[in-house]
Amino acid sequence: MEFRDNKAIYLQIAEFICERILLKQWAVGDKIPSVRELAVQLEVNPNTVMRTFEFLQQKDIIFTKRGMGYFVADDAENKVKTFRKDDFLQNDLPVFFKNIQLLEIDFEELKGRFEEYKG
Repeated sequence: MEFRDNKAIYLQIAEFICERILLKQWAVGDKIPSVRELAVQLEVNPNTVMRTFEFLQQKDIIFTKRGMGYFVADDAENKVKTFRKDDFLQNDLPVFFKNIQLLEIDFEELKGRFEEYKG
């Protein structure tokens, strides 16, 4: 995983985990990799992964079973969508709109490109 400089690493790891849930690679009730396993896989400090897990627990996306590890929560997919949608609307969309305005891109062109993207 290549990390970007513009966002905290623990949040980028959270996005990685959330993406696995949205892609249904990790389903409800599935055990996710341990702190150590994920730290080795992503080549980060285990404390960073622990911070990610604490963050995702606060969002009710994952939960812990004492002595067994971390698991995907029941309503994780909806919680991930809500969390990511809020983040997108607050952080990414204003930048996107600013670039559209600066580059004078009209909505018809955007609509056409979006239709191409959807395939």
